[in-house]
Amino acid sequence: MRIIPLLRRAAAAAVLLVIAAHDGTLGLATAAAQETVRPEIGKPLQAANELIKAQRYKDALAKLREADAVGNRTPYESFMLDRIRGSAALGAGDADLAAKSFEAAFASGKIPEAEQARIAGSLAGVYYRNKDYKNCINWATRALKANPADGASRTLLVQSLYLQGDYAGTIKETLADVQAAEKAGQAPSEEKLQLLANCYAHLGNDANGYAAALERLVTYYPKREYWADLLQRIGEKPGFSPRLQLDLYRLKVATKTLDNPAQLSEMAELALTEGLAGEARRVLDDGFASGVLGKGADAERQKRLRALATQRATDAPKELASGEAAAADAKEGEALVRIGFGYVALGQYDKGIKLMQQGIAKGGLKHPADAALHLGIAFIQAGQKAKAPPAFRGATGNDGVADLARLWLKVP
Repeated sequence: MRIIPLLRRAAAAAVLLVIAAHDGTLGLATAAAQETVRPEIGKPLQAANELIKAQRYKDALAKLREADAVGNRTPYESFMLDRIRGSAALGAGDADLAAKSFEAAFASGKIPEAEQARIAGSLAGVYYRNKDYKNCINWATRALKANPADGASRTLLVQSLYLQGDYAGTIKETLADVQAAEKAGQAPSEEKLQLLANCYAHLGNDANGYAAALERLVTYYPKREYWADLLQRIGEKPGFSPRLQLDLYRLKVATKTLDNPAQLSEMAELALTEGLAGEARRVLDDGFASGVLGKGADAERQKRLRALATQRATDAPKELASGEAAAADAKEGEALVRIGFGYVALGQYDKGIKLMQQGIAKGGLKHPADAALHLGIAFIQAGQKAKAPPAFRGATGNDGVADLARLWLKVP
C-alpha cells in the first residue's frame, strides 16, 4: 500500500496550543487564601510570576533561585515553586527542567482540579517536543481524562502513537475522531484521514481499511491522487469482475485519472466491442486533444483505431434504430438496455435513458446490477445527478459493481 505524505501543520500547531493554553501563572493571592507562603519565598515567586507575564523567562528562573535557596520549605511552598518554575522553564526552552518541575507539582497532589488538564497538556507538549512519545502519550491521556474536549492534547496523543509505531492504536483513536466529526455533520480534517490511510498502509494487512480511508479522502478532499489510488485498489480488489473493466475506466475518465495511452486505447476497444461507438470516439478524441494519444510507437495504431471509432459512431444511429423494434418486441429487456446505452454514448440521453428504463422494467437481464449501474451513469452524464441514486440502488453484489455505483456519487 502507498504511504500518503502527511500534512505536518497539526502536530506543530498542537505543541504551540498546549504551551499557549498554559500561561505559566497562578495567582499567589488566590492560592494563599488556601495555604500560606512565607514572605521570603512569596516575594521572589510573585516577582517571577510577573517576569513570566512579561515573557522574561530566564530572568524569572534567576529570581526563582532566591526562593529555592530558602530552607525548610513547606510542601505547599515547594509546590508553588515547582509550579511557577515549570512555566518559566517552558518559556525559556528548558524542556527537561519544565518536565521535572511540572511532574513534581503533580506529585504534590496540590494542583487544583481546574488546573490539572492544562498542566498535563503542557507536559505532553514538552515531551512531544523532546520526542519522548511514551511520556507524551501518558500526559496527553491524563489531560484528556481531566478535559475530554482538549483538542490540542488529543492531537499530541494521536501523533505520538503514530510516531511511536503504534499503528493499531493510532487507527483506533483517529477513527474515533473521524466518526465523531461525521456524526456532528463536519468534515474530518484531511490530515486525520491521511494519518488513518497511512496507518493501514503500515500495517499492510487491511486493504479494506486502507480503501475505506481513501474513500473518505475523495469524499471530503477529492484530489486526483486520492482518486487514482482508490480506483487502483478497486480494480485490484479480490472478486472484482473483469466484465467491469470498461466501467472502471469510465470512472477514471470522470475523475481525470485515466492518462495512460494503453489504457485509453483499451477503453476505446472495449467500448467498440460493447457497441458503444459514441463512447469510443469521444475517449479517443479527448486522448488526441490532450496529447496523450497520437505520438510514440503506437501513434499509427491509435490513429487507425480512432478512424474506426469515428466510422462506427457515424453508422451507430442507423444501426441502433434498426434494432429498436425487435428489442421492443423481445420478451426480455437485454436488447433495450444495450440499445438505450448506445444512444446515451452518442449523447442522445433522453431517448437512451427511456429505452434503458423500459428494458430494466421488462427484466430477464443477464446482469441486472450492471444495467442499474449503467442507468445511474447515464443520468449523471445527462446532467441529472439527482436521479442517479435511485438507479444505483439496484447495483448490488460483491463483484465490484456496488463499489463503482457508490463511488460515482462521490465524483465532484
